[in-house]
Amino acid sequence: MQQDKHPDYHPVVFRDRAAGYAFLTRSTATSDQTIEWDDGETYPVVDVEISSESHPFYTGKARTVDTEGRIARFERRYGGEGQGSGGAP
Repeated sequence: MQQDKHPDYHPVVFRDRAAGYAFLTRSTATSDQTIEWDDGETYPVVDVEISSESHPFYTGKARTVDTEGRIARFERRYGGEGQGSGGAP
């Protein structure tokens, strides 16, 4: 890497307050807030709204789409099986 062309890449704690979850990783993000981590070191902390611990897709709380209602509505609108298709008998 060339010197003075890249941002500072350092350890940062990302904290999801909604889930009470935090993880330590490396990032270019900065923050004025700090936190003492499990290893006794102090790191900058960045609060995030959603992480894998609180996102509905990863927690299994995602809504499922009612596809049966869509199919029934399509068949009502355009006819059921074999009606008016104009194909071979």
